[in-house]
Amino acid sequence: MLAMGPLVVWTGRGQPLMMFLGILLIVAALLTFIGLYMQQPNEGRILTLFGQYTGTDRTEGLRWANPFAVKRRLSLRARNLNAPAIKVNDKRGNPIEISAAVVWRVEDTARAAFEVDDFEAYVGIQAETGIRHLATQFAYDDGEDLEPGETTLRAGQDEVVKALVAELQARCAQAGVMVLEAKITHLAYAPEIAQVMLRRQQAEAIISARKKIVQGAVTMVEEALRGLSERDIVVLDDERKAAMVSNLLVVLCSDKETQPIINTGTLYA
Repeated sequence: MLAMGPLVVWTGRGQPLMMFLGILLIVAALLTFIGLYMQQPNEGRILTLFGQYTGTDRTEGLRWANPFAVKRRLSLRARNLNAPAIKVNDKRGNPIEISAAVVWRVEDTARAAFEVDDFEAYVGIQAETGIRHLATQFAYDDGEDLEPGETTLRAGQDEVVKALVAELQARCAQAGVMVLEAKITHLAYAPEIAQVMLRRQQAEAIISARKKIVQGAVTMVEEALRGLSERDIVVLDDERKAAMVSNLLVVLCSDKETQPIINTGTLYA
């Protein structure tokens, strides 16, 4: 046996056996070292051994796995997807522009790795398709052709968002993705009809306002006539009642200031 620093070389009959054991120890140490890896929080390692999926490691810290296994890192953190604005026809057939922001994360690592080729691109395409399909299910704004209380893209944001999340979740489930949240970030009529639809909205608003004004004026005139009759302040025949109703409606429904004319004579003059 010769001593050479920290190494010991056997020169006797045991030399081949000791060399063999030394090689085994070195190989074992290398394999142990190769199997070690560091895993951060909200990360996973997809393990495959000779082409066969063996599991996913989600535990953080210093980890060890079969050194012959392929370890594919996959982030489990939440991700944002800002879908670009797309042009699509709403339920009425009017062209609109709509876009959304989607928050998602990988839930099933095996599906994300093996069911689709590129799960990130898959989510992007399915998000655009889902938004496009959702826009065709709702009208942009209220109108006379809709059922009372029917949800619209503009007024029913909460219901629309819930429907969007359900739509995207159904489409992305194959890729092992969970949709956490979705928000409509842009919603407008397409530029080619924006001015026309603006005038339509203004006309509908004017009609609705006029309808409320007339209803209120009729109620006020009815109460005025009833009050005069119940208190016996003045007795009016049908012709004078009609004249009074006409004058009151003109005053109450006019969008301009009216100039009162004072009658200094009798009521029937």
